Amino acid sequence: MPSEKSIGSLVTTIENKVATITFGHPASNSFPRELLDRLTAEFKTLSENQLVSVIVIQSQGSGAFCAGASFDELLAVCNVSDGTQFFSGFANLINAMRSCSKLIVGRVHGKAVGGGVGIACACDYVLATKSADVKLSELAIGIGPFVIEPAVSRKIGKTAMSEMTLAAHEWKSADWALAKGLYANTFESIEELDVAINDFSSKLSSYNPEALAEMKKVLWVGTEEWNTLLLERAAISGRLVLSDFTVNALLQFKK
Repeated sequence: MPSEKSIGSLVTTIENKVATITFGHPASNSFPRELLDRLTAEFKTLSENQLVSVIVIQSQGSGAFCAGASFDELLAVCNVSDGTQFFSGFANLINAMRSCSKLIVGRVHGKAVGGGVGIACACDYVLATKSADVKLSELAIGIGPFVIEPAVSRKIGKTAMSEMTLAAHEWKSADWALAKGLYANTFESIEELDVAINDFSSKLSSYNPEALAEMKKVLWVGTEEWNTLLLERAAISGRLVLSDFTVNALLQFKK
């Protein structure tokens, strides 16, 4: 049976109509598939919870916010079916976040890579620290951010998304992310971030829950096709991950 260390952790607390989801994993808060599935299920559950008006998503520790998908599981992919299944994890999560009836506030305390950027972009409102740099490094290993692209492009625009994607070796600063609209505001410290998160989520949760739910629908109009689109994108990544280029690139990382 997998240990908590290998599968990561997921904890939800609910207080004053605010549900706070905290995920964690020893490998820079990355996501093995099981943890992704648990987070996806949690959003679906909270979507139906009448005691919740707002959801805050955050990760453990003071290091990275999220390093994306599990590198160990990526290395273990050996056929197209497994590859498609692997990448569909983030497709399912993003779809669960966009279709969730509750507004989602992201607390990004540190760097985000790949799928971590996707999670931030699938939030309805994001606050971050000034050390919360972002990076889409997928092209460097022979694949691309195909699954998360719709969420990223919706949040920051196609031009900024392509800038991140093509400069796969570069970190974009939190100031850059703020200017592009990924973050609503940034703070010097995690302590200041937490004050702002608590203040904002408390104010938001005090509003008419019916109005909040209707606003959520308005914000995501036009994304209905994502139920199929993101899974189609997962199939592209699932095929490319088996290419000689990607296999060799992953072996270099493993060394």
